[in-house]
Amino acid sequence: MSPNRARYLAVTAIVAAGIVVIDQATKAAALATLSEEARIPLLGDLFGLQLAFNPGAIFSLGSGFTGVITLVGAGAVVWVFLVASRARTAELAVAFGFILGGALGNLIDRLFSPPGFGVGHVTDFLAYGTLFIGNLADIALGIGIVLLLGVTWTRRRTVEPALSARVERGAA
Repeated sequence: MSPNRARYLAVTAIVAAGIVVIDQATKAAALATLSEEARIPLLGDLFGLQLAFNPGAIFSLGSGFTGVITLVGAGAVVWVFLVASRARTAELAVAFGFILGGALGNLIDRLFSPPGFGVGHVTDFLAYGTLFIGNLADIALGIGIVLLLGVTWTRRRTVEPALSARVERGAA
């Protein structure tokens, strides 16, 4: 592994570790202070705090397949780590760090939260109106995906014209 790639992997690991620490700390605070019955409004009915436990994936899809979701999540963590080890820019390393941190935050819940190992429910507490309740790991995943798309789109817009110019010079 080249020194730059090792540096970028370190960036990914540091960002991911920070996300995991913040995610797990906020989930612990939510468990200690919030209830499933009462919502604390922060922006009226639009946004508030309420404790929830999600056995499924996004929007509670697949709630009867928690063990399978855990295996898929573990596979995704490994895959993101492998892809991150090939990052060629600091921006990509940060994006992968957010994705990896979010995935790890929710995987930790699935592995170690009730009702049991590998079938644990994810702790959620950020209530978005009546749409869904999420957590900071979910936000980190979203930020990471947006960053990844933005970096990829920006790179494509700067690389393609340069390639076109080289092709035109070579053809002339």
